[in-house]
Amino acid sequence: MTHYQHPIDAAQHPAWQQLVQQREAMHDFRMQDAFANDPQRFQRFSLNHDGLLLDFSKNLLDDTTLDLLMQLAEQSQLHDAIKALFNGAPVNASEQRPALHTALRRPIGDSLVVDGEDLIPQIHAVLNQMTEMVNRIHNGLWRGYSEKPITDIVNIGIGGSFLGPQLVSEALLPFAQQGVHCHFLANIDGSEFHELSNSLNAATTLFIVSSKSFNTLETLKNAQAARRWYLAQGGTEACVDRHFIAVSSNVTAAIKFGIAPENILPIWDWVGGRYSLWSAIGLPIALSIGMSNFKELLAGAWSMDQHFQEAPFTQNMPVIMAMLGIWYSDFWQAQSYAILPYDHYLRNFTQHLQQLDMESNGKHVRQDGTPLNYNSGSVIWGGVGCNGQHAYHQLLHQGTLMVPADFIVPVVSHNQIADHHQWLYANCLSQSQALMQGKSLEQAAQELRAQGLDESEVQRLAAHKEIPGNRPSNTLVLERVCPRRLGALIALYEHKVFVQSVVWGTNAFDQWGVELGKILGEDVYERLTKQAPNTATDASTQGLINFFRNRHRG
Repeated sequence: MTHYQHPIDAAQHPAWQQLVQQREAMHDFRMQDAFANDPQRFQRFSLNHDGLLLDFSKNLLDDTTLDLLMQLAEQSQLHDAIKALFNGAPVNASEQRPALHTALRRPIGDSLVVDGEDLIPQIHAVLNQMTEMVNRIHNGLWRGYSEKPITDIVNIGIGGSFLGPQLVSEALLPFAQQGVHCHFLANIDGSEFHELSNSLNAATTLFIVSSKSFNTLETLKNAQAARRWYLAQGGTEACVDRHFIAVSSNVTAAIKFGIAPENILPIWDWVGGRYSLWSAIGLPIALSIGMSNFKELLAGAWSMDQHFQEAPFTQNMPVIMAMLGIWYSDFWQAQSYAILPYDHYLRNFTQHLQQLDMESNGKHVRQDGTPLNYNSGSVIWGGVGCNGQHAYHQLLHQGTLMVPADFIVPVVSHNQIADHHQWLYANCLSQSQALMQGKSLEQAAQELRAQGLDESEVQRLAAHKEIPGNRPSNTLVLERVCPRRLGALIALYEHKVFVQSVVWGTNAFDQWGVELGKILGEDVYERLTKQAPNTATDASTQGLINFFRNRHRG
């Protein structure tokens, strides 16, 4: 097993100090001038791997900057960290365990021994179990309490047990198998359950309860509601096992709920929720697109895993994207990052990346518990293009904040209508071009003069039409949105997040901040539902509790 020393304060690395100076030296750097002076800039600052093209030429970047960023990665012991991640070292220091989501993508011939146990046979045994379930359901052999075949799957989970499977199932809808429809239930809000259940037939619905512990509050409450609904719609206790599957490590609790042991798929401690779509948590994906396509998804991710391990840093997509993110957050003080997919099927990609990035990199101490003295993590936001162009792109173009952006677009649409996709692709490229190019004050003035406005009007309006430009972005182009390319794309961002955590010295695989809210939520619930004699720890919370209770008394 490979170990590595947790990095020292990143700001103490020589490359960090040189990057501080480089940031000052680039005060007057203009991307438009860089393109004019270097006809090969696109070729030099773009990469291809397995159907993915990364164009990072529209960044505040020159050869010196790139070299220093790569030096920072080297000085942060990134090579050792990558080996440790893939070999099963306890990279999750606070919980003293490995993070082996990458093992879920490894082919059956591989071997990965951790603590004396080869994990690959276990992983493929679960894939075989999933295959059997998927085949039975797709072939109409899995029957509900009235002997009708299953037509609807409801995945009950939250966080990584929801966001990843939902993203992939929706992104790969063109590959969906006929006859089975997947739905997702996450929020504890009763309105969500009500709206979903109204569209379902209990006799032909199968629920997947996805919870490692089988006691995640939102998931357990929704599973109990689903069970009550099933019984109220004519289902029987004897047939509960025909309508519920579990993905959990708590077999006892799942059996107590009424789920048959053979319908319980395992999830291991070394798989974090936001990295779990590759595991049995991905069962709704497999039920939607079929097992062969699910394996293609895994193959695409494994291809990116190999690229991440083998490519030199200067030719390594995750490393390049990660270091550019650090360049902006720590040296340009960018506080947010926009993810802008130009494809309807990728409309939930930003949501998945919000959890992946913000839950992983939202940390204020290093692995050894010492506080950070630099920024870590960014606010991830965005949404599907072209919609955003008529909403928040205004801030990207003319706002005072620097917001780096990733544009994501396929070359081929699954649903070609006239010239729609050509316009969609053109809009994606033109937005990144406009962010880079902008419009000078003089250009704006000349345009107004050309419209015949008098000079006073020109002077009044020109400043409003000036667009600063020089705003950085990456463009990721997929040949098309298919299982293999999507697998590679998601794995690319997983590794980007890991690289940043290594440089910052943080733990990308714990989430203690999430736990505090859960604990406090139990206390508040008790105060809402019972006459607790003592008050909450603060007047605001107690005042809001009182308001709720008074309205419910009325």
